[in-house]
Amino acid sequence: MSLKDRINEDIKQAMLAKKKEELTALRSIKSAILLAETEKGAQEELSEDTEMKLLMKAAKQRKESGELFAKEGRDDLAQKELFEFEVISRYLPKQMDEAELKETLKQIIASVGATGASDMGKVMGMATKQLAGKADGKTISAVVKELLAG
Repeated sequence: MSLKDRINEDIKQAMLAKKKEELTALRSIKSAILLAETEKGAQEELSEDTEMKLLMKAAKQRKESGELFAKEGRDDLAQKELFEFEVISRYLPKQMDEAELKETLKQIIASVGATGASDMGKVMGMATKQLAGKADGKTISAVVKELLAG
């Protein structure tokens, strides 16, 4: 079942259960998918990779907005954004914990033969492809810096 089909099913369930907030979050995901499908040059069906990138972008936006609203003292808006982040996160693959991430990055560093901070670009290129959807880019970058420095 494609992501679009899963979202449509979940929208129906949310409507039946009268879950207004969840429905709003699901509709925003569906909207992003429909926009991507109708872009110039887009194929009819989105690839899994494209769907994952859409979800990662939407989740990142919600998380950052929620944190910003919380910092500004707008808890009502922060809660709404963070709730939408939680809904979007259901469709993302399980995120790696820091220990798993470090192990995977050590293997990537060894495979590209990186020895210092000057090799960060090589490591990041391979790491972002291999860990797409499983870890946040900022987190990957921070761990790579730490591993290459030490």
